Amino acid sequence: QVQLVESGGGLVQAGGSLRLSCAASGRTISSYAMGWFRQAPGKERDFVSVITTGGSTYYADSVKGRFTISRDNAKNTVYLQMNSLKPEDTAVYYCAAGPVLKVIGDYNNYQMYDYWGQGTQVTVSS
Repeated sequence: QVQLVESGGGLVQAGGSLRLSCAASGRTISSYAMGWFRQAPGKERDFVSVITTGGSTYYADSVKGRFTISRDNAKNTVYLQMNSLKPEDTAVYYCAAGPVLKVIGDYNNYQMYDYWGQGTQVTVSS
């Protein structure tokens, strides 16, 4: 079992930045692909980004060039640096972990991930 706890969310003005953290416990994340998803009120859970065990990264088109995912296996933590935030980035952000061979074939599908955090709210004001 992997327990995931997100932190770093908050209220920020458009154009600002936030860094989300996802701290894992129970197992090392080094053998998992780690992803970020987000869900706005009344909408489905959308893929944001994923980082593989080898460090390859993938992003949703809507965040490409603004968000950066990274991982620190020694700290068992994954990060999402979010810059140039827009009001449409407002959502609850979730961290997820999944077996890399399962995730890599369909990484933007939330069903490929086995473990989820409780989410952290990000609100971007205009």
